[in-house]
Amino acid sequence: MWLPFFGLLIGVLLGLITEFRVPDEYTNYLSIAVLAALDTLFGGIRANLQETFDSDVFISGFFFNIILAACLAFLGVHLGVDLYLAAIFAFGVRLFNNIAVIRRMVLAKSQAKQQIEK
Repeated sequence: MWLPFFGLLIGVLLGLITEFRVPDEYTNYLSIAVLAALDTLFGGIRANLQETFDSDVFISGFFFNIILAACLAFLGVHLGVDLYLAAIFAFGVRLFNNIAVIRRMVLAKSQAKQQIEK
């Protein structure tokens, strides 16, 4: 369960240490890809807590979400419509929903543990 957090920490540290800059024309694509990746990551954590985690579903969902979001942004740029906003909204809602469920599950487990100790 700690492997995703470890990977995220390594990625953040590498990003802070290196001088890599993303060109301005790709920032919309990258922001949507990061949001899609975070959505999948927290969905995987939620599934792990609910004991329904499947690595095949996680890996395929990870890449499919990123590719779908990037394609929406690409199509929107060529149509002159901000379609990336739809992806941001969808992934944002799912991300906050997953975080809320994770928070509730962690609190419930913590309260159950406290009840057992009493």
